[in-house]
Order: sequence, then C-alpha cells, then structure tokens
Amino acid sequence: MSMKLSEAKAQFIQSWGILGSQWGINRTMAQVHALLLVSAVPLTTEDIMEQLSISRGNSNMNVRELIDWNLVSKVIVAGERKEYFTAEKDIWKVATRIMYQRKKRELDPLTDVLTQLSQVDGDPADPEMVAFTTTVANLQKFSNQAQSTLNTMIKAEENWFWGSFLKLMK
Repeated sequence: MSMKLSEAKAQFIQSWGILGSQWGINRTMAQVHALLLVSAVPLTTEDIMEQLSISRGNSNMNVRELIDWNLVSKVIVAGERKEYFTAEKDIWKVATRIMYQRKKRELDPLTDVLTQLSQVDGDPADPEMVAFTTTVANLQKFSNQAQSTLNTMIKAEENWFWGSFLKLMK
C-alpha cells in the first residue's frame, strides 16, 4: 500500500503539525517546520506560502519563530535577493533544541515561581500552611529533578543517550 511522494509529504506535514500543537507550538509553525525538514532545497517565504496555502504574514511570523527556536536558519543563495530558509535535519539536534526551548519557556518560570512561593510566611502549625508548603516543596522537588534530567539530555551526545537508555532497559 504505497503512496506518492507528494501524498506522503502532505501527510507528514499534517501529522507534524498535530504533534507540534501537542508540544506547545502552534500547528502552522510545526507545519512550516515539517515542510522545511522534508525539503531537499532551501525555500523562500513564497514557496512556504504556496505549498502550505498560508498568508505572507503567517509564513514570515512562523519562520522567524522557528529561527528563534534555532530550528531553522537563513541560507544565502548566490545571485538571489530573496531570503531562503532551511531546517536543521539532524533529528537529535531538533529534539534537544525543542527540549531547551520548552524548558526555558515553561519549566524555568515554574521553578522561579516555586522558589518565590517557598518563602511564604505563616504559622508552621496551621494545617493550611502545612498543606501549602508541602505541596510547593513537592512541586519544587519534581521541578528540580525535571530540570536536572532535561539539562542532562540537552547536553548529551546522541550515542551516550542511547547507550544509557539501552542499559536502563536491560
């Protein structure tokens, strides 16, 4: 049950868009990323607009955001005045860059808030105070462990990670 390349690309782009929205980025941004991932050559804003049927503004905004995430970069094409874009093709780098951005945008602010909340003043014998401080302390412990794990994965080399993962599975 094979499909044509154009159908497979369209399905990949749609699926990556759905996955991206589950990872915390908007669907169109993920679809732009998917298109650039599977493209054999760098694409212009116009190429992206045409292939995804999106507006220039939507294309520009999502490409800029992908550049901010360090998943897409500008490419100079000799003799061309248009900007061209390409995606990082190494999936390990893509995954670690997404982890880094998610950590920076979600986990780091949570850790900061929990640190502030752990400084609450109150009667240590008050059941409400005990419930609050226990919950914050547990969340802080979890957050710190998640920070440590993500930092290790972000800094890890692919071979080290898979070797360690396979040892855990034995």
